[in-house]
Amino acid sequence: MKTSIFCGAAVAALLVYGAGAAQARDGIGTISNSVPDAVKPITNNAKPNVVAAPFTLKQVAYFKDPIENPSGVITQFGRLSTGADTVPDINTYLVLPANPGGPTAGYDYGTHFLFQGHENGGDLAYVTRINLDVADPAHRITLLTPVNEATGKTALNRIDGSSYDPFNDTLLFAEENEDASLNGAGTVHSVSVTWPPVHKSYEAFIGLGGFEGVHPDNKGNIYLVEDIGGVTAPAGTKATVDGVRNVPLLNAKQPHSFIYRYLPNNPKDLSAGGKLQALQATVDGEVLKFHADDVVGDITSTKQRLLYSPGRYWPFKWVTIHTSNAGDTAPFNATAAARAAGATPLKRPENLVFDPTSDFNTFYITVTGDTDAPTGQVPQLAKRGAWGAIMRIEKIGRFPLAGSVAYDGVISTAYLGDADHAAFDNIAFANSNQLFITEDRGDKLHDQLKKFDSIWTFSVRGGLSSKRLVALGSDSLTSPLGASDNEPTGLITSNGSVLKSAIVGTVGGLVDGRAFFTKQHGQNRVYEIIRP
Repeated sequence: MKTSIFCGAAVAALLVYGAGAAQARDGIGTISNSVPDAVKPITNNAKPNVVAAPFTLKQVAYFKDPIENPSGVITQFGRLSTGADTVPDINTYLVLPANPGGPTAGYDYGTHFLFQGHENGGDLAYVTRINLDVADPAHRITLLTPVNEATGKTALNRIDGSSYDPFNDTLLFAEENEDASLNGAGTVHSVSVTWPPVHKSYEAFIGLGGFEGVHPDNKGNIYLVEDIGGVTAPAGTKATVDGVRNVPLLNAKQPHSFIYRYLPNNPKDLSAGGKLQALQATVDGEVLKFHADDVVGDITSTKQRLLYSPGRYWPFKWVTIHTSNAGDTAPFNATAAARAAGATPLKRPENLVFDPTSDFNTFYITVTGDTDAPTGQVPQLAKRGAWGAIMRIEKIGRFPLAGSVAYDGVISTAYLGDADHAAFDNIAFANSNQLFITEDRGDKLHDQLKKFDSIWTFSVRGGLSSKRLVALGSDSLTSPLGASDNEPTGLITSNGSVLKSAIVGTVGGLVDGRAFFTKQHGQNRVYEIIRP
């Protein structure tokens, strides 16, 4: 156990990490080596990945690999027949108890699989299954969401997050989609593991949002984070911030993304209704909310600075923003409902992972920030998450605080980003003490700082320190001027278990499982991280 203080609330909170939890095995599988520098962008010159010893990368798939059961324009793993990049994203690794079947009757697809959603839009996102035990290229990659024959479309867009839900034996996929007014426009989908795949969507239960990270806990509740970029400060805006006059806001964006959890009435059936809730933090004695009519005020908020101050703990509670029942069909907008309920906005949280030593009482999220160097180089904006952050959310049970208000836990910043550690995206545990974190700086920030993305490890116990595991390079398709740079994404560490007692969040890292990521864009290569 450890004791923390609610700064600003003057209340001691007992944070319990280990009741019934897996034992921490600090030191086992620790990653100690580091790549000294990020790879520098050089136009029209592909650059190799650099990996810290003793690790190597093994290619699992790439864009030209054929789809076993092509459908419409979906014919290859990472590229449509139109030439469009399909942008494969977060991977989910499973070891099934038996061959789940596939489009070729009687074929042995093995038991080890890597599933991923593809982020392309135009109603042509889709889900693939890499059959890891299969060597024959003709059966190596299977499509799980074919196009509608009448429309030639899948009606899916920007599928990003994925995970396995053992309570209903389905894969969950989240759409990172928004409309022109920055309201959520994507939802959560499930696809069955066995063949033929059964697809369902949950816009009437989990609603519409810009969802990215999606993970079940050990009770079948579904946790989600939302990645919606907010309104940019009006051009030329300057403001008084932290007592300093004429601070330029540049490309700072209004925090406009929320953290959710769905409490299903029946975890075996997410469409049986339930409650959708959003996280609401109290900072310095007052709820931190979104203000549609005050973009500058939200960007420069003192409470946002306090929220992103490492070492400060702030109480939060889950507020119910929608209640559904079995048989409901009407979609609702979760983003709008979270705003209306006074939920706390963040700067583009992208993913989450449960601490495997916490019995699902603690999880970490990544915050991407503004992805703009001049903005991050303004000290007042850097203190408000402009470079991104790693945040920790800890459940402490319900207990009375001042004013007889009940809180559910505390939120804190474990690490505030800087120019060298920025734009945090995917997150997973490398071992019981170290997080894997990928960056998503984007083309502009790559050029501004002359750094491509990296995959980092961050220690979360015994002093927070970082190691660069991978300095990502660029492939021949992303090197030409004007092409999208490569990005490391799709990161997963898992033992592949389909048991409720061993889902991601109970055990973690390379000690017990395998690790994969995607070098997104261009050749869309999927790698396994190999440790001798």
